Amino acid sequence: MVRKHERLATVWAAGVAGVVFALLMAAVIVLVRTALPGGADGEDVADPGQRGAVRTALALLPFAGIAFLWFMGALREQAGAGEDRFVSTVFLGSGLVFVATLFAAAAAAGSVLEENQQSSGFGRHLAYTLLTTYAMRMAAVFVITTSTIGRRLGVLPRPLVVFGYLAGLTLLVIGANVPWSELIFPAWALVLSLDILRGRRPPAARPAAPA
Repeated sequence: MVRKHERLATVWAAGVAGVVFALLMAAVIVLVRTALPGGADGEDVADPGQRGAVRTALALLPFAGIAFLWFMGALREQAGAGEDRFVSTVFLGSGLVFVATLFAAAAAAGSVLEENQQSSGFGRHLAYTLLTTYAMRMAAVFVITTSTIGRRLGVLPRPLVVFGYLAGLTLLVIGANVPWSELIFPAWALVLSLDILRGRRPPAARPAAPA
């Protein structure tokens, strides 16, 4: 009975952390895309409103990264002893590199915003590329490996596995070439988390037959 409650708590943690990450990451992407509509090669962020949007995105990024770590850890705990070592290593590595890339992008963008003069083109290009290209590539690998683990263990419904593969391949191939395509990742995380929360409760016990 204790083990069952621990299992439900882990599943609940994965679902909640995934929802929090999805909402925060989506907010970051929307803020960055709105403030920098021209991408890495657009004009410098001189407008106070744009700079404020970027600052808000940078303030949300650490919390998105922390929520993602909880999400990833809870997902791995769910796999348990049945996980494939090779796939789980790629799963863990891609997730950690994704978070590290997020924080590196935040650091680069923060240093640019703190400059007294106009923002450096190199710093802006570095931050934007880290966030929309390299981080999304690692997100693609994470989505694909998570879908693979879910398919092999039979814990994810087939439509969600197919959606995961399509989302991962889209992020891997398209990257930052198509504006707003980065929202695919938080959308996938949100759908997966809601599915986890929906199925976390055990089925109701049947009443015992009368003796």
